[in-house]
Amino acid sequence: NKWRIVFPDNGRQWKDWKQASTFYSGNRIQTTKYTWFTFLPKNLFEQFHRLGNLYFFFLVVLNWFPQVEVFHREITMLPLIVVLLASMIKDAIEDYRKYQFDKKINFSKTRVYDK
Repeated sequence: NKWRIVFPDNGRQWKDWKQASTFYSGNRIQTTKYTWFTFLPKNLFEQFHRLGNLYFFFLVVLNWFPQVEVFHREITMLPLIVVLLASMIKDAIEDYRKYQFDKKINFSKTRVYDK
């Protein structure tokens, strides 16, 4: 049962606080990277920044042309799909744990000291 302690400024620097508060919407902590709507595009964008994933994607695209087809099309897609799904599942679990921790911190009890 831990408490967060907040020390207010008591109005000494009200002008500076008012100016700074326009940039920050609240006192909520958010360390998550994704939302429900941005998970798939953001995650795929991050995944294809890795050179290995781009290499496998290049092989998949190359195998769709009959002149340079080495393996079956589906077999070439399999390693890329497995790696992308494993990375997506790992990132989703990690982000969900961050969300749970943020929720725990944001709803913890606070004690405000005031004169």
